[in-house]
Amino acid sequence: MSIFGKIMGAIFGTTTTTAGAAPAGGGATTTTTTAGSGATPAAPAQTVDVAPILDKAVAAKKEKLEWRTSIVDLMKALDIDSSLAARKDLAKELGYTGDSNDSAKMNVWLHKQVMVKLAANGGKLPPEIKH
Repeated sequence: MSIFGKIMGAIFGTTTTTAGAAPAGGGATTTTTTAGSGATPAAPAQTVDVAPILDKAVAAKKEKLEWRTSIVDLMKALDIDSSLAARKDLAKELGYTGDSNDSAKMNVWLHKQVMVKLAANGGKLPPEIKH
């Protein structure tokens, strides 16, 4: 499963129409039809308020995580590998063309792209998050 698919699955739950997304957490297996890597549906199948889901995930952790501004913290909140290697994989998956060795720039780009893709797939984002 793609890293973005893991993010989508953790936020949207067990079913989604996004290519590469699948159920999170080992629940019941659901078959999803995909149109190919990176495809997005013409219209979101559902609207999900992202902030309460991520705020709840952060509250369950024993550390301060700033998911609204940090891709690393967002991934940590969702129990997704946030290592540099994983973030480089996510960058490749999302089409990053910059220098992946400049992790600060890559991280800013990744966070923005993840927010854009969440919104494009039915995620309702807080107004302070520009996408």
